[in-house]
Amino acid sequence: MSSVLYDAQGPKAKRRNVVISVLFVVVLAAVLWWMYDQLDKKGQLEWVLWKPFVHGEAWSTYLWPGLLNTLKAAALSMVIALPLGAFLGIARLSDHAWVRVPAGVVVEFFRAIPVLVLMIFGLAMFSEYTNISTDDRPLYAVVTGLVLYNSSVLAEIVRAGILSLPRGQAEAASAIGLRKNQVMRFILLPQAVTAMLPAIVSQLVVIVKDTALGGAVLTFPDLMASVSSMSSYYGANTIASFTVVALIYIVINFSLTTFASWLERRLRQAKKSTGAVVGADTVVELSTPGEHMEGPK
Repeated sequence: MSSVLYDAQGPKAKRRNVVISVLFVVVLAAVLWWMYDQLDKKGQLEWVLWKPFVHGEAWSTYLWPGLLNTLKAAALSMVIALPLGAFLGIARLSDHAWVRVPAGVVVEFFRAIPVLVLMIFGLAMFSEYTNISTDDRPLYAVVTGLVLYNSSVLAEIVRAGILSLPRGQAEAASAIGLRKNQVMRFILLPQAVTAMLPAIVSQLVVIVKDTALGGAVLTFPDLMASVSSMSSYYGANTIASFTVVALIYIVINFSLTTFASWLERRLRQAKKSTGAVVGADTVVELSTPGEHMEGPK
């Protein structure tokens, strides 16, 4: 069966694909067996190394406190970066050069710097110019670096999402008397949110993962930093510790992605069911606040 984008395979192509698939499965199985054999020879699969994660001792002492710190840093970064990124993205679309140019400079500057450099700079800044305690400085530095970098990336996502909408929508809204800020708030942004949602959630996943940089470099006691402590205490169970931590990150990020997919479907269904983004009564109130619009004579 053929379509515009796909031609039906002939007997040769089918045989070739079967051979390639079988070879791939064999190679993958060989690699997995080699990994298992090497881990077994090194004693990394012994039950004594995995036992702490089953009985709960490692969770209460190391993993749970580290997970709370990871979620705390990620949540603070998201709460600050999302509105700041939206503000910078909208500012880059301003008609006024004195607003558009500085916003563009800030976005391009912080987007070009690695997030780890921003974290290290933040740690040095808080150490030199503030009275923040030594224990709290890593958290402040991690959040500062994540906010500066990710708000710049989110600003570009917001700008691209708004520019992706048909120009006729803004022109039609202006034609009925809406001011530009009203067009942005009530016409463009509600529609752009659905288009931007997958990219925004992908960036939120990046925020969660990048908190590990603080644990690896800045001694921030997050989920990643707990690996070294567990490995030392439980007899060099490094592989087991990294495996459990990786699974926790996968669960968190998969939950974020699943929630975003559900929310995107709900938003699209709501748009289909309502039809119009802004109702007629709302248009009248927005275009002539405090007055009544006269009908045609």
